[in-house]
Amino acid sequence: MGTEGRGGRPRAREFGLIVGELPPGPENAITDVAGVLVGHATVVAGEGPLRPGEGPVRTGVTVIRPHAGNLFREKVRAAVHTINGFGKVCGFEQVRELGRLESPIALTNTLNVGLVADALVEQAIRESPEIGITTDTVTVVVGETNDGYLNDIQGRHVKTEHVRAAIESATTGPVAEGAVGAGTGTTCFGWKGGIGTASRVVPAEAGGFTVGALVQSNFGRARDLSICGVPVGRHLTPPDAPAPRGQERGSIMIVLATDAPLSSRQLTRLCVRAAAGLARTGSHLGHGSGDFVIAFSTAQRFPHVPRSLTEAQTVLVDEGRAMTWLFPAVVESVEEAVLNSLCRAETTTGRDGHVRVALPLDEMVGLLRRRREDAPGA
Repeated sequence: MGTEGRGGRPRAREFGLIVGELPPGPENAITDVAGVLVGHATVVAGEGPLRPGEGPVRTGVTVIRPHAGNLFREKVRAAVHTINGFGKVCGFEQVRELGRLESPIALTNTLNVGLVADALVEQAIRESPEIGITTDTVTVVVGETNDGYLNDIQGRHVKTEHVRAAIESATTGPVAEGAVGAGTGTTCFGWKGGIGTASRVVPAEAGGFTVGALVQSNFGRARDLSICGVPVGRHLTPPDAPAPRGQERGSIMIVLATDAPLSSRQLTRLCVRAAAGLARTGSHLGHGSGDFVIAFSTAQRFPHVPRSLTEAQTVLVDEGRAMTWLFPAVVESVEEAVLNSLCRAETTTGRDGHVRVALPLDEMVGLLRRRREDAPGA
């Protein structure tokens, strides 16, 4: 198990890949939304043939906290959206119904959802002993993708101590990306995928708000990969890539954060636009791909036990002026977060000698440069 800082391979912007037109925040990460924290626990053990229930292990958990306080007692507005429902997310329905988030968001592998949810419940009860006794129960949120190509997924190796470590290590500032936490064993467009993040700041006339995205990328057919509008997947093919005509399999979890004072309905509108960011990377949201989005706003907190029936709050009233910029901020953040998950991930060998090779950055940059030089008016 480990908690990692930023290092290793460069991010997309570090070698000139500029996505969209809006400026990023200081860290170009979801943590640019003030107060948001991210933590990882990475679980790696063993080599060689698969021994179901024992290893090799290439998995982990990533936790996103909207604020450092007690989320059960101080909830935030939230929304969820299912782009394609081929997945096993936990806790979405209550968020959809009530528009509130009352636990950290945890990302892990498909068969580990139950154990991670249980760990989040334990954490919530530890922080709020009244849960289920003198007040309501708690709804926790867990998202997943399938890392079974590299990982002994039947072993469900993410345990309570890993979830607790991810929560306790969660920090603001730079976010570790690539093959860490929930991205340790994932695949993206046939290459090694993982955790990626990015942010955008909208103009002052639209409120100067920040939007951040974090993804757990595990989706896409190799041939479909598109980077800054260039069909890279037609020219760079990863080893062991599935047949080009095979259906798109895998999943992606997308977490959006903003400091804009949005209602749950308005947050849902942001969630829907995340699909456009995916499409710009080459995904066609295939039958076998589970694509889920959860968004929250840090602008206000809502006490579990309100002091009064009503309360004055700041609301976004000029929705058109704000969304004109918030929508592209979501699209650009999601697109760049996916690219960062690819650029930062390192080649990983897992069970049965299965390998997911890191995207060859020099070849990719050379291809993009040649395409730019060949473009009319270049």
